[in-house]
Amino acid sequence: MDLSDALGSGAQNGQNSGGGMWPGQPAQPVWPGQPSQPAWPGQPSQPAWPGQPNQPSQPAWPGQPSQPSQPAWPGQPSQPTAPSWPSNPGQHPPSAPQQVPLTVPYHLLLPRGVYDKMLITINGVIKAHAKKFTINLSRGSEIALHFNPRFNENGKKVIVRNSKLREQWGKEERELGNFPFHEGQPFEVKILCTGHEYRVAVNKSHVLEFKHRMRELSSINSLSIFDDVTLSSVNVETLP
Repeated sequence: MDLSDALGSGAQNGQNSGGGMWPGQPAQPVWPGQPSQPAWPGQPSQPAWPGQPNQPSQPAWPGQPSQPSQPAWPGQPSQPTAPSWPSNPGQHPPSAPQQVPLTVPYHLLLPRGVYDKMLITINGVIKAHAKKFTINLSRGSEIALHFNPRFNENGKKVIVRNSKLREQWGKEERELGNFPFHEGQPFEVKILCTGHEYRVAVNKSHVLEFKHRMRELSSINSLSIFDDVTLSSVNVETLP
């Protein structure tokens, strides 16, 4: 056997049987690009290959479409109607900051106007001997949406909806399945603007719709709230 045969035989034996290595070789040969201590698949320090049963192939992080962070319209099955505090034994959720009542009459400018998927949320308390209160979406002296709950109109409770265009009131809408407001009680009103109508929900239940009569939605630039309520918060946001 010549020297080249001896070298070839020794290298082959070293690779297959784990026997002796040529002098000067490292005890564990390292190929270029390999880590110095490679871990076999399945070890904790080594990520699993795609397709292994115990490894999710597409982990979902908070904020992905399957877990929306934006609020949804009341009644949507994919959205909880009220947030819950994370469970943490022995620890209570932080107390909500004290809210300062807003001044009524209340006025809020809408720099972007009104637009599709715009959601207005109004929280407050009906006064103990309330007669009515009013929510208006307006453009100058014109009113795109007039939302007017009345607690005693000839012995009846009714929500009047209307609009005022070119200084003229339109036809009132009064039909309603039930009257959701109660004197002396807190309330939440949500007004959702779509491309065709306003949708109104009260205390997390859908109540009515009002078709657009003022079509130039972006020109509707103010929100006003009047009469027999106290307000704790008014919020404007956009649904996803």
